[in-house]
Amino acid sequence: MSEPVVMWSATSMCELPQGVSSRRLRQEFEPHVRRYLWGGRFWSGSYFAASCGGAPLTVVKQYIRQQQRPT
Repeated sequence: MSEPVVMWSATSMCELPQGVSSRRLRQEFEPHVRRYLWGGRFWSGSYFAASCGGAPLTVVKQYIRQQQRPT
């Protein structure tokens, strides 16, 4: 079995969705964003990346579904 080719860095994988979501939220909710957002940023400069150790996708999906949602 061949090794997968890594096309994106961990940094890029975190920054892309952050940038897209930030841009969309600003477009849709500009007055609220301006009023409540501290420092003009939605996201901190840090991120966390971890491996699931080759677990099957079904196991990973089940784990994600079982996580508690913020209230």
